[in-house]
Parts: sequence; C-alpha cells; structure tokens
Amino acid sequence: MKTIHVTGIVLAVAGILTLASFSDSLEKKRRHKTTYRSIPQGCVFRTVMGEEPSDSSFMYFTPDNAARAIDGGISWVIKAQHPGGGWGSGSHSRQDVMDPHAVQADPATTSMVAMALLRSGHSLNKGDYTDQMRKAVGYLLKAVETSQTQSLTITEQTGTQIQTKLGANIDVILTSQFLSNLLDGHLDFDPMLKDRVKSANARCITKIQRAMDVNGSIQGSGWAGVLQSSFATNAMEAAQAQGVRVDDKALEKAREFQKSNFDSKTGDVRTELGAGVMLYSVTGSARASAKEARKVEEEMARAKRDGRLSENAAPSVSNLEKIGFSSDEAMKHATAYEVYQSAKVRAQQDEVMDGFGSNGGEEFLSYLQTGESMIIGKDNAWKKWYDNTSGRLVKIQNDDGSWSGHHCITSPVFCTATCLLILSVNNDVERLTAQGAK
Repeated sequence: MKTIHVTGIVLAVAGILTLASFSDSLEKKRRHKTTYRSIPQGCVFRTVMGEEPSDSSFMYFTPDNAARAIDGGISWVIKAQHPGGGWGSGSHSRQDVMDPHAVQADPATTSMVAMALLRSGHSLNKGDYTDQMRKAVGYLLKAVETSQTQSLTITEQTGTQIQTKLGANIDVILTSQFLSNLLDGHLDFDPMLKDRVKSANARCITKIQRAMDVNGSIQGSGWAGVLQSSFATNAMEAAQAQGVRVDDKALEKAREFQKSNFDSKTGDVRTELGAGVMLYSVTGSARASAKEARKVEEEMARAKRDGRLSENAAPSVSNLEKIGFSSDEAMKHATAYEVYQSAKVRAQQDEVMDGFGSNGGEEFLSYLQTGESMIIGKDNAWKKWYDNTSGRLVKIQNDDGSWSGHHCITSPVFCTATCLLILSVNNDVERLTAQGAK
C-alpha cells in the first residue's frame, strides 16, 4: 500500500484504503524525524470514527522552509542539553558566553526547550528524543519538589538572563506552563507520573498566585516584566484547563492587568513594565483577551443563526445583553473584544514587530504570544501571521541551526526554543483551540 505525499490537508491514497493501513501509515510518519509535519494526533481518527467534526479550514501544514529550520533547530538544541537534564541561558553579567555547556542549567530555559520538543512531537514515550525529555522532566520535578514552600520561585539561582529581563519568578511560571502541556494527553501511559506532575503543577500555581501584586502583575519584574506577568496569566489558564485548582479571582485580575495595558479606543499602550517597548505590552493584551473575544464571536454567530440578532448586528454591550449576557458580563466581554481586535492588529504592524529595534528573546516571546492568542481565539487570520513571522525567523536562523538574540535575552538556547515553539505552533492547534473553548 503506497501513500501519496500529503499536500495541504488532503491525504490522497492510491488503491483501497483500510483503517488499519491508514493507522500504520500515520504511525510511520510519527516515527519519522519530522513528526511536527504529521496530521495533529487524534484529529483524523476521531473524525473517521464519527466522534467529532474536523475543522480542517483552521489547520495549516508546516511549509518546507520552516520544516528545514525546525530540523536544524532541534538538532542543535538537543546537543546543548546538560548531563543533568537541563538547559541554560547563562547569567546577565556574562552575556558574552554563548557556549550552551559553559553556563548553568536553569528551570526557565529548560521548560522552554522541553515545550518546544513536546510541540514538535517528542514526548516521554514518543518521538526521537524520549530520553532527553525524561531527563528534562526529572530535572524540573526535582526543582519544584525541593523548593521551599514559602519561596515564590523554584530555584536559588539569581541574575540569569531570563530572570533579569523578564522577572525573578519566571522559572516557576514557565515550568508550570510546561507541566500543563505535559498533562494534556502525554502522561496517560503512566498514571503515577501524571499524579506527580499534577501535584508539582499545583505547587507552582500556588507560588504564582502568591507572587501576584494587587494590580494583577507578578512581583519581581525585570526589564520587560510585562512579559513575565503575561506568561503567568497563560500558565494559570493552562493549569486550570488541566484540572489544577486556580483561584478564579486571581486569574481574572491577571487578565485585567494585561488588558489594561492597551486602550482600544485611543490606541494608547502602557509600556512602563514593558521597557518602553510597545510590542511587549500589546501582545499580552491580545493574549489575555483572546478567550473572551472568541466567546463574543461564537455567541453572536449563534444568535444570528437563531434569528435573535440581525445579520449586521455589532458586538456591542446592548446586543450582548440582548442574547443573555448579564450587564457586567456584557461590558467586560465587549471591552475584551475591542481590545483583542485592536491589539492583534497593532502587534502585527511592522514598526511594532521591530520591538527594541533588533531581534532579542523578548521579541521572539512576543511573536509567540500573538500567534497563540489568535489560535486560542480561533481567528483564521493566524495563518497570515504564521507566514509573516515564520518568514522572518527562517531568514535569521544561524548556520548551525540555532537562533540568538542581539539585545537583552541573547542566549542561543532560549531564543532557539522560542523560535521552535513559533514555527511548530500548528501542531498545537487542537490543544490551544480547546483551551480557548473552556
């Protein structure tokens, strides 16, 4: 049985296709080096069995140039792992040290690399790098489980590039995000480990919530502390989606802080915690408002189909009240919709995407925020964002397969991990859209 090359989302098969041969074909593709180019796991089989509809129009396959870039990045970053399972970015005071083995491993960088590998199809029991992933998980669980209960973070390290630029509590935030991603269908083969990871994530969430200031930001802000706070919001959302107990009021306060950095009516952006750089603040605003904006879109569409609203009805407070939102909820969701629609456009303008004027880890993180917010919001414009952003990244990849920053976060390990997360984001479409629906 021969399977013809996959083009777009159409899988043409020569001859008679049985479900068994179909399964065998996909399993071979998952074992192939470029697992990130496979059809998203579970999507096809659930559709074939009639269990769920496949929104194929929202899927987007990795272009060849991006696929080659991912191959090179993964090969480079795998070699950069420390024997103990971690990866490191190095200290702020020695940013000239670019050798990944000449720096100390840290939880924040390790989490970013592990998330990139997971998104590219390499988990604890699947893919080409299961040993590396198991070591990384062991490193991170040890960091969480041996941390002091009253401490706001999970490491005694200080002054790392990531802490100095993003914030003192970034290690626990990114670790929580990775643990949530791991819990999303990657640990069912080991219930005991799954329970351990969930407990560790709950410990992380407790620390994140304790580190929150009254305005919803996270204490210990670095040069671009707004990004630390934005990723904390993401971490709480992701953990909640995986059944970890999260304080709803704390999460709401975190979202409101991010949304408050952008005024959709005037276009003004607050950048005091964003190093004066509009990009860092505006992407957090888009990310924090994406879920509520999507709810507005979906409820308005449903009301129009049902005849409760006219086809040209706008997502105003009065129209939201008319279809069942309370007065407070209508005001909140209408505002979030306006913030999202304006912020996502601003975040993709060339002059804003230039950020600090050159590529640094903060720029890459901001691009990641924009793309994930559009997928969570089920915004089909994400494909245009992907084409533009992936084109930028492919052009600036180093000859050895890595990426590096030219200001602030310069670490090739951290920058490579973040770029890999961007380039392979289409592998996480199902997970991110599901998270946006909860």
